[in-house]
Amino acid sequence: MGPTGSASGSRYALGRSSEAQDERWQAFERGLNASYLRAHLKRLPDFDDMEAEERALGHVSRHPSFHQALVFLVDWPALDRAAGLIMARTDELDGDHYGLLTPSADALEQRHPLAATLLLRAMIDRSLDAAKYKRYGHAARHLKTCEHLARRIDDFARHRNHAEYVTDLKQHHGRKTGFWDA
Repeated sequence: MGPTGSASGSRYALGRSSEAQDERWQAFERGLNASYLRAHLKRLPDFDDMEAEERALGHVSRHPSFHQALVFLVDWPALDRAAGLIMARTDELDGDHYGLLTPSADALEQRHPLAATLLLRAMIDRSLDAAKYKRYGHAARHLKTCEHLARRIDDFARHRNHAEYVTDLKQHHGRKTGFWDA
């Protein structure tokens, strides 16, 4: 008998299912595609899915593209992991990705105020360092949000506290009145 109903048919179906699972996992790994990961997890037995999700989130956290990993973790949502990614890889933040960083900061500010602050600072720094005067109003609002968030941060870890950050901004960008007056 063939793949229609015999024992060998069951092995055939199981083999194809395993191949399909492998292909879904590989598609997820290549592009951090949440749809493929959800499809993969859905087909796993109970409790195996939790282990596989942890493995997937670990893969995302190590992904070479910081910003792609951040998008995935915020959208999944795995906000604890997103905050961990930001804390571990702060030097990879590009404040020019404001379309990603602004909603990510919004998502993180309640439970992870330091991570949100670092995202906001990246956008402030980019706006001021590159003299992107059209963004000064947004940057000024981000600085106000950072001030608000600073009240909830007990430990800035290796990062400057809010007062130190503002002092540094004034030292390097004190003449940018479009920012300070916004």
